[in-house]
Amino acid sequence: MKLTIGIFLISMVVFSCENKQNQPSIIGTWELVSATSTEKDSTVSTFNPKLKMIKIINPTHFAFLSHDLSMGKDSVTAAYSAGGGQYTLKDSIYTEHLEYFSSREWENNKFEFVVKIVNDTLIQKGIEKVEKLGVDHIIIEKYRRVKN
Repeated sequence: MKLTIGIFLISMVVFSCENKQNQPSIIGTWELVSATSTEKDSTVSTFNPKLKMIKIINPTHFAFLSHDLSMGKDSVTAAYSAGGGQYTLKDSIYTEHLEYFSSREWENNKFEFVVKIVNDTLIQKGIEKVEKLGVDHIIIEKYRRVKN
């Protein structure tokens, strides 16, 4: 009887470790490849091919960086933004706690997303809401994993 229980417990540990190893990891560097925003009944693409944005996720923090591809030489399109903070991930619920952002009004807000990884693509969907800025929309962002 003890042997049967022991084998069962060992099998459960091995099985649960095996499942976690087979799940794609959110940890890594990701490049934005598409983005949409939906407000009321209107959905628009917010992806700008003249910008490059990456998101870096480690076990405890995330950071994102975005800049224009003209290297700031065109004063009309010159752009740079960065932000980051801690995050939590429970099952498919990814919650960003934005601690730093070049647009300071966004700081100290929490944004909850549902994330899914399909092959080398991270898809995150959720609500961005910042009452003091009048921001309240659903976003869907797709990122492709950056390979070394």
